[in-house]
Amino acid sequence: MIFAAGNTKAQTLKEEERICGKWESTDKELAIKVYMHDNEFRAEIIWFSDTDGKPLDYWKDVHNPDPALRDRKILGMSVLSGLKYDADTNTWEDGMVYDSRHGKEWNASATIDKKGMLHVRGYWHFKFIGRTMNFVRI
Repeated sequence: MIFAAGNTKAQTLKEEERICGKWESTDKELAIKVYMHDNEFRAEIIWFSDTDGKPLDYWKDVHNPDPALRDRKILGMSVLSGLKYDADTNTWEDGMVYDSRHGKEWNASATIDKKGMLHVRGYWHFKFIGRTMNFVRI
């Protein structure tokens, strides 16, 4: 077990719950909230910088390949799902990440390094073919 950083109460978390909380991308363009739902870890968008001066709730999922989903708002949208904690590797695996800029969904995994940085990797079948986004806890 570990202690939750930045919390005024000494609260212990299960090892797999370390991923839960609010995170900001290191490029300062995106903030997400990671949470557990139905025994899997998910994330939703809570803030993003690319607004062209329009309010956050203006932006919709216009690039989604499913026309029925193109009217949903980006703010609050689930972008990471299905992650399961693997205690043997101390990673979260077998998830899916959705890229709303391109309307694509990718396989996903996540790790937290020794400095507490969250690394979410989106990939196509093989981890070496992909991209990693890095986040710091907020």
